[in-house]
Amino acid sequence: MDIKFIEAKMDEIIKTLEKEVMEIVMDEGLDKKQTNIRMKPLTSSKKILNNALDSIKMVERLHQEEYGV
Repeated sequence: MDIKFIEAKMDEIIKTLEKEVMEIVMDEGLDKKQTNIRMKPLTSSKKILNNALDSIKMVERLHQEEYGV
């Protein structure tokens, strides 16, 4: 499994999410409630991606330990 490739792709996705968050934060037409509502899915997505990456790394580490790779 190419962990570096997976990390790079997830970093690209996270940067896109962060860009979207900044657009929402900078939108002066939104009140605080609207801003929070629009940011929740983006924040959740980032957490899910980070958790998935951690899981992939753990599986890879366990695989290496088990098979001595």
